[in-house]
Amino acid sequence: MIPIRDANPSGSRPVFTVALILANVAAFYHQIYQGEQIEQFFAAYGLVPARVMEALQQPGANLLYVLVVPLFASMFLHGGWLHLLSNMWYLWLFGDNVEDRLGHLRFVGFYLACGVVAAATHIALHPTSPVPMVGASGAIAGVLGAYMMCFPMARILTLVPILFFIQLIRLPAFVVLFFWFFLQFFSGVMSISAETAGGVAWWAHVGGFLAGVFLIRLLPRCGRSRQRHYQTRFDKE
Repeated sequence: MIPIRDANPSGSRPVFTVALILANVAAFYHQIYQGEQIEQFFAAYGLVPARVMEALQQPGANLLYVLVVPLFASMFLHGGWLHLLSNMWYLWLFGDNVEDRLGHLRFVGFYLACGVVAAATHIALHPTSPVPMVGASGAIAGVLGAYMMCFPMARILTLVPILFFIQLIRLPAFVVLFFWFFLQFFSGVMSISAETAGGVAWWAHVGGFLAGVFLIRLLPRCGRSRQRHYQTRFDKE
Protein backbone atom coordinates (compact mmCIF):
# COMPACT_ATOMS: atom_id res chain seq x y z
CA MET A 1 0.00 0.00 0.00
CA ILE A 2 1.29 3.44 -0.96
CA PRO A 3 -0.29 6.48 0.77
CA ILE A 4 -1.04 9.34 -1.61
CA ARG A 5 -2.54 12.04 0.63
CA ASP A 6 -4.50 12.43 3.85
CA ALA A 7 -7.76 14.27 4.53
CA ASN A 8 -6.41 15.85 7.71
CA PRO A 9 -5.41 19.54 7.43
CA SER A 10 -2.76 20.40 10.01
CA GLY A 11 -3.99 23.89 10.85
CA SER A 12 -0.49 25.43 10.87
CA ARG A 13 2.49 25.75 8.58
CA PRO A 14 4.85 22.74 8.85
CA VAL A 15 7.94 24.92 9.14
CA PHE A 16 10.29 22.28 10.50
CA THR A 17 8.88 19.45 8.42
CA VAL A 18 9.86 21.48 5.36
CA ALA A 19 13.20 22.39 6.97
CA LEU A 20 14.01 18.73 7.60
CA ILE A 21 13.12 17.84 4.02
CA LEU A 22 15.37 20.60 2.69
CA ALA A 23 18.19 19.50 5.01
CA ASN A 24 17.92 15.93 3.71
CA VAL A 25 17.91 17.11 0.10
CA ALA A 26 20.92 19.35 0.73
CA ALA A 27 22.81 16.47 2.37
CA PHE A 28 21.99 14.24 -0.60
CA TYR A 29 23.36 16.78 -3.06
CA HIS A 30 26.49 17.05 -0.94
CA GLN A 31 27.04 13.29 -1.02
CA ILE A 32 26.52 13.24 -4.80
CA TYR A 33 29.57 15.47 -5.16
CA GLN A 34 31.71 12.92 -3.34
CA GLY A 35 31.94 11.00 -6.60
CA GLU A 36 34.24 7.99 -6.31
CA GLN A 37 34.82 8.81 -2.63
CA ILE A 38 31.20 8.03 -1.71
CA GLU A 39 32.03 4.74 0.01
CA GLN A 40 34.61 6.43 2.23
CA PHE A 41 32.07 9.19 2.89
CA PHE A 42 29.46 6.67 4.05
CA ALA A 43 32.07 4.85 6.12
CA ALA A 44 32.92 8.11 7.90
CA TYR A 45 29.43 9.51 8.42
CA GLY A 46 27.22 6.43 8.32
CA LEU A 47 26.51 4.57 11.56
CA VAL A 48 28.54 1.32 11.63
CA PRO A 49 27.29 -1.05 14.38
CA ALA A 50 30.50 -3.10 14.58
CA ARG A 51 32.61 0.05 14.99
CA VAL A 52 30.28 1.42 17.67
CA MET A 53 30.32 -1.82 19.65
CA GLU A 54 34.09 -2.03 19.43
CA ALA A 55 34.46 1.56 20.65
CA LEU A 56 32.07 1.00 23.56
CA GLN A 57 34.26 -1.86 24.75
CA GLN A 58 37.43 0.24 24.68
CA PRO A 59 37.96 2.63 27.63
CA GLY A 60 38.90 6.08 26.40
CA ALA A 61 37.61 5.57 22.86
CA ASN A 62 36.63 8.75 21.03
CA LEU A 63 32.86 8.28 20.87
CA LEU A 64 32.34 11.69 19.27
CA TYR A 65 33.60 10.50 15.87
CA VAL A 66 32.53 6.88 16.21
CA LEU A 67 29.03 7.33 17.64
CA VAL A 68 27.76 10.88 18.14
CA VAL A 69 28.61 12.45 14.75
CA PRO A 70 27.58 9.39 12.66
CA LEU A 71 24.44 8.93 14.76
CA PHE A 72 23.01 12.29 13.69
CA ALA A 73 24.76 12.68 10.33
CA SER A 74 23.43 9.31 9.14
CA MET A 75 19.84 10.54 9.61
CA PHE A 76 20.34 12.96 6.72
CA LEU A 77 22.15 10.67 4.27
CA HIS A 78 20.50 8.32 1.77
CA GLY A 79 21.54 5.45 -0.44
CA GLY A 80 19.96 6.78 -3.64
CA TRP A 81 17.22 8.89 -5.21
CA LEU A 82 14.45 6.35 -4.53
CA HIS A 83 15.51 6.05 -0.89
CA LEU A 84 15.46 9.83 -0.51
CA LEU A 85 12.17 10.44 -2.36
CA SER A 86 10.23 7.71 -0.54
CA ASN A 87 11.41 8.95 2.86
CA MET A 88 10.68 12.60 2.09
CA TRP A 89 7.24 11.73 0.75
CA TYR A 90 6.28 10.01 4.01
CA LEU A 91 7.72 12.89 6.05
CA TRP A 92 5.80 15.46 4.01
CA LEU A 93 2.55 13.49 4.16
CA PHE A 94 2.52 12.74 7.90
CA GLY A 95 4.97 15.21 9.44
CA ASP A 96 2.80 18.34 9.24
CA ASN A 97 0.09 16.96 11.51
CA VAL A 98 2.53 15.66 14.11
CA GLU A 99 4.42 18.96 14.05
CA ASP A 100 1.17 20.85 14.58
CA ARG A 101 0.23 18.64 17.51
CA LEU A 102 3.63 18.92 19.25
CA GLY A 103 4.67 22.42 18.29
CA HIS A 104 7.59 23.24 16.03
CA LEU A 105 10.64 22.91 18.29
CA ARG A 106 9.28 19.96 20.24
CA PHE A 107 8.65 18.20 16.93
CA VAL A 108 12.34 18.46 16.00
CA GLY A 109 13.37 17.00 19.36
CA PHE A 110 10.82 14.21 18.94
CA TYR A 111 12.06 13.48 15.41
CA LEU A 112 15.71 13.23 16.48
CA ALA A 113 14.85 11.15 19.56
CA CYS A 114 13.02 8.62 17.39
CA GLY A 115 16.04 8.51 15.09
CA VAL A 116 18.32 7.77 18.05
CA VAL A 117 16.08 4.95 19.28
CA ALA A 118 15.91 3.56 15.74
CA ALA A 119 19.70 3.52 15.47
CA ALA A 120 20.07 1.90 18.90
CA THR A 121 17.60 -0.81 17.90
CA HIS A 122 19.53 -1.56 14.71
CA ILE A 123 22.83 -1.76 16.61
CA ALA A 124 21.30 -4.04 19.25
CA LEU A 125 19.98 -6.48 16.63
CA HIS A 126 23.01 -6.33 14.30
CA PRO A 127 25.96 -5.56 16.61
CA THR A 128 28.61 -7.08 14.33
CA SER A 129 27.48 -5.54 11.05
CA PRO A 130 30.25 -3.59 9.26
CA VAL A 131 27.73 -1.99 6.89
CA PRO A 132 27.13 1.78 7.42
CA MET A 133 23.49 2.59 8.15
CA VAL A 134 22.18 5.74 6.47
CA GLY A 135 18.73 7.24 6.02
CA ALA A 136 15.98 9.17 7.75
CA SER A 137 13.68 6.13 7.82
CA GLY A 138 14.02 5.45 11.55
CA ALA A 139 13.16 9.02 12.55
CA ILE A 140 10.31 9.16 10.04
CA ALA A 141 9.00 5.84 11.35
CA GLY A 142 8.59 7.61 14.69
CA VAL A 143 6.47 10.25 12.95
CA LEU A 144 4.30 7.48 11.47
CA GLY A 145 3.84 5.89 14.90
CA ALA A 146 2.82 9.23 16.39
CA TYR A 147 0.39 9.92 13.54
CA MET A 148 -1.24 6.52 13.99
CA MET A 149 -1.79 7.19 17.69
CA CYS A 150 -3.03 10.77 17.31
CA PHE A 151 -5.14 10.44 14.16
CA PRO A 152 -6.10 6.76 13.84
CA MET A 153 -9.30 7.46 11.90
CA ALA A 154 -7.95 10.12 9.56
CA ARG A 155 -8.62 9.01 5.99
CA ILE A 156 -5.61 8.23 3.81
CA LEU A 157 -6.02 8.00 0.04
CA THR A 158 -4.00 4.85 -0.62
CA LEU A 159 -2.78 3.04 -3.72
CA VAL A 160 -3.70 -0.62 -3.13
CA PRO A 161 -2.78 -3.47 -5.52
CA ILE A 162 -5.63 -5.98 -5.74
CA LEU A 163 -4.68 -9.01 -7.84
CA PHE A 164 -3.65 -7.51 -11.20
CA PHE A 165 -5.36 -4.16 -10.63
CA ILE A 166 -4.41 -1.05 -8.67
CA GLN A 167 -7.15 0.71 -6.74
CA LEU A 168 -7.28 4.07 -4.97
CA ILE A 169 -9.00 3.50 -1.64
CA ARG A 170 -9.55 5.78 1.36
CA LEU A 171 -8.44 3.86 4.43
CA PRO A 172 -8.15 4.81 8.11
CA ALA A 173 -4.64 5.85 9.07
CA PHE A 174 -4.51 3.04 11.62
CA VAL A 175 -4.95 0.42 8.88
CA VAL A 176 -2.34 1.95 6.54
CA LEU A 177 0.31 2.57 9.18
CA PHE A 178 -0.17 -0.61 11.16
CA PHE A 179 0.17 -2.57 7.91
CA TRP A 180 3.39 -0.65 7.20
CA PHE A 181 4.69 -1.52 10.67
CA PHE A 182 3.76 -5.18 10.25
CA LEU A 183 5.77 -5.37 7.02
CA GLN A 184 8.81 -3.85 8.73
CA PHE A 185 8.53 -6.24 11.68
CA PHE A 186 8.04 -9.31 9.48
CA SER A 187 10.96 -8.32 7.25
CA GLY A 188 13.09 -7.71 10.33
CA VAL A 189 12.34 -11.17 11.70
CA MET A 190 13.29 -12.68 8.36
CA SER A 191 16.63 -10.83 8.29
CA ILE A 192 17.62 -11.08 11.96
CA SER A 193 20.23 -13.77 11.32
CA ALA A 194 21.96 -11.75 8.60
CA GLU A 195 24.38 -9.98 10.93
CA THR A 196 26.60 -8.61 8.18
CA ALA A 197 24.05 -8.19 5.42
CA GLY A 198 23.40 -4.85 3.77
CA GLY A 199 20.07 -3.66 2.45
CA VAL A 200 17.23 -2.25 4.54
CA ALA A 201 17.63 -1.63 8.28
CA TRP A 202 14.23 -3.11 9.12
CA TRP A 203 14.74 -3.06 12.89
CA ALA A 204 15.58 0.64 12.80
CA HIS A 205 12.11 1.16 11.33
CA VAL A 206 10.53 -0.98 14.03
CA GLY A 207 12.41 0.79 16.82
CA GLY A 208 11.64 4.25 15.47
CA PHE A 209 7.94 3.47 15.04
CA LEU A 210 7.59 2.13 18.59
CA ALA A 211 9.50 5.13 19.93
CA GLY A 212 6.98 7.40 18.22
CA VAL A 213 4.04 5.42 19.61
CA PHE A 214 5.27 5.73 23.20
CA LEU A 215 6.87 9.19 23.13
CA ILE A 216 3.76 10.86 21.71
CA ARG A 217 1.84 9.66 24.77
CA LEU A 218 4.29 11.44 27.07
CA LEU A 219 4.48 14.77 25.27
CA PRO A 220 1.78 17.42 25.79
CA ARG A 221 -0.12 18.75 22.81
CA CYS A 222 0.87 22.23 21.73
CA GLY A 223 -1.63 24.80 22.98
CA ARG A 224 -1.65 26.50 19.58
CA SER A 225 -2.68 23.34 17.74
CA ARG A 226 -6.04 23.75 16.01
CA GLN A 227 -6.51 20.07 15.26
CA ARG A 228 -9.51 18.89 17.25
CA HIS A 229 -11.41 16.45 15.06
CA TYR A 230 -9.11 13.48 15.64
CA GLN A 231 -7.93 14.38 19.15
CA THR A 232 -7.26 11.25 21.18
CA ARG A 233 -7.97 10.57 24.81
CA PHE A 234 -4.31 10.85 25.85
CA ASP A 235 -3.81 14.36 24.43
CA LYS A 236 -2.78 16.79 27.14
CA GLU A 237 -3.30 20.53 27.08
